[in-house]
Amino acid sequence: MQNAGKVLKRALWTAHAEDRLVTGVYESAKIMNADPDSVAFCVLATDEEFECDIALQIHFTLIQAFCFDNDISIARVNDMQRLSNIVGDKSVELEDAHCVLITNPVEGSWQDPALEKLLLFCEESRSLNEWVPEITLPGR
Repeated sequence: MQNAGKVLKRALWTAHAEDRLVTGVYESAKIMNADPDSVAFCVLATDEEFECDIALQIHFTLIQAFCFDNDISIARVNDMQRLSNIVGDKSVELEDAHCVLITNPVEGSWQDPALEKLLLFCEESRSLNEWVPEITLPGR
């Protein structure tokens, strides 16, 4: 999918508007542990500043394994500031944007077309042995 970044941005905006975003490694882990079936998509983000953070990389490995075991689609982005700007408001710290979950739409509501495209993109990536595809978020 050529516009994966735009589709991810749209899915994040929709989830934010519908209060279906969970931001932060620890908050995401709590939700995944309590109700993994409620999670539709996981985004892991890092940038050059955090690439050598061993604790963060261990968290990412554990989150990825959990997502694989629970059939949760997952992708990486390499620009935490852009992700933080999309999902956050002034109260969201940049460090909280390392992990963002999109939870499933409420039963009986309209399905999110952007989320459906992302899920298909991840499924196609897995069929090409790209287990955690990297998506580049568009600027502004």
